[in-house]
Amino acid sequence: MQRATTALLTADLKIAEEIISEDDAIDAMQHDIEARAINLMARQQPVAGDLRTLVTSLRMSADLERMGDLAHHVAKLTRMRYPSAAVPVELTATIQSMGDVAGKIIDKATHVIKTQDLKAAVELETDDDEMDRLHRQLFTILLDDSWSYGIETAIDLTLLGRYYERYADHAVSVSRRVYFLVTGKYA
Repeated sequence: MQRATTALLTADLKIAEEIISEDDAIDAMQHDIEARAINLMARQQPVAGDLRTLVTSLRMSADLERMGDLAHHVAKLTRMRYPSAAVPVELTATIQSMGDVAGKIIDKATHVIKTQDLKAAVELETDDDEMDRLHRQLFTILLDDSWSYGIETAIDLTLLGRYYERYADHAVSVSRRVYFLVTGKYA
């Protein structure tokens, strides 16, 4: 998502195309994880912690794959508006902030996955509040009477806001699943 944000704000078609093409690899990884987990369930009949690990892995891989799709959507918008920038100059800082928050959130989610740090897993919920604030800020700007960029740009930015907001929500979902994996309880 950080690279997608860079492509979006700089109208960098090369980066956008790379992200678009990388989505197939992310999809393939998710399908591979799903197939392996189902195979293990069918052949090994896991119970207790092992079953929880497999089910959690399936659900987390779906969230992570969806996050890749959302970055893909940002890159496609970049391509669709190329050679122009899809974001008006006045909103560049807001979208950049959304990209920065998305980067911080996925970095923390990655840390949570690697370390099973329950404190960080719980903190992600609060980190998501910043993305929600930026999303509301974007809507305030779009709904202001002084908006002068037209309906097409408003729709683009509405969708962008939703992509970033959902990206953060999926990262929170991943952290909740790690919490469940470790504790057997929902956070």
